[in-house]
Amino acid sequence: MMPANGAGPFLPGTGRLPPYLAGREAEQSLFRQCFETLRQGKSTAGEVILYGPRGNGKTALLRWVESEVEAGDGLDACWLIGSQVPEPASLARRLELGSFFRRMQPESVSAGGFGVSFRDESDPLLLADALEKRARARPLLLLVDEAHTLEPSVARWLLNAAQAAGSRAPFLLALAGTPDLRARLSEAGASFWNRSVKLPIGLLDESAAAAAVSRPLEAEGIALEPEARERIVRESHGYPFFTQLWGRAVWGAIGRAPEIVRTVTAAVVDEAAAEFEAEKDDYYLDRFRELHRQGLLSAAREVAASFRAETRIGLAALEEVVARGLPGDGANDGPSPTEAAESLEHLGFVWQTKGAPFWEPGIPSLMDYILEYAPAPSGG
Repeated sequence: MMPANGAGPFLPGTGRLPPYLAGREAEQSLFRQCFETLRQGKSTAGEVILYGPRGNGKTALLRWVESEVEAGDGLDACWLIGSQVPEPASLARRLELGSFFRRMQPESVSAGGFGVSFRDESDPLLLADALEKRARARPLLLLVDEAHTLEPSVARWLLNAAQAAGSRAPFLLALAGTPDLRARLSEAGASFWNRSVKLPIGLLDESAAAAAVSRPLEAEGIALEPEARERIVRESHGYPFFTQLWGRAVWGAIGRAPEIVRTVTAAVVDEAAAEFEAEKDDYYLDRFRELHRQGLLSAAREVAASFRAETRIGLAALEEVVARGLPGDGANDGPSPTEAAESLEHLGFVWQTKGAPFWEPGIPSLMDYILEYAPAPSGG
């Protein structure tokens, strides 16, 4: 029988803040320090860059930042999606927030608000002036999700404007995107972004993966037995999206039980497992088809095979492995090994965390799926 919250606390894939944001304590602490700095009317040290494979909770972390700002005092936040701003003028128009100033100072500020116009201009100093004026009215966090979809010219314009505004007013720019976000920002040509705080958002450790499921259940008065918890942790592979899938599947199993469930046992998890496996395999099928559409399936298979013996590999080894899965020499009939490796990184099949130039699996269990279903390269 379903508990009082019939819809359930777990909403995987919705881009919403999960009921408990597990394993991101260090990142939350950093943002709280930024909040305090901004509230004091000071500038932060620089931008914050969140990057990592899909499903690891970058959007969720930005949603947490937004919710903290909304729940607190003295700060404001503005949310953008990278694809919503295809060229500099559209970015400027989205940030001409006259309604904000009408709300803050209805008697003295017109809808034009900033006293500058971007309709015929693409000067980042004009955007910086607008951002500075808004941040001086109330300290501002500009949150850009899917930042890897920003056109290089837009990214360069935004970074330059943010740098100028942040040096004069309590303003913070936070960007989140796929593992290749760092490379894409480098292409934008605003080299100072390298001084930003860069946060890789990857898999959860066992304790955090357990908490992602157990904490929301406990809030509903439902305990999780150790054996049940261990299976969920083991089969979620530390992937935040899978912890939410498990939570939803367990909630569904609770709802189908003939009596009220106050403890999730191994039997309840057995009941939930079929739903979880079906959702997981459907997710993997989407990734499989994505790789196939881009002509990367055989290359991905070779990479997956290499990770059976290694936990991480360097760039030269990655490109060598990728080359074995490409048709021909890669010069005329497909991507080069470098291009293919970059595409695999963009898709989150592999990714580099911080420091040394080594690449790791984005989702280790996805590699098992690819090995099982992807055809071997011709002649392999």
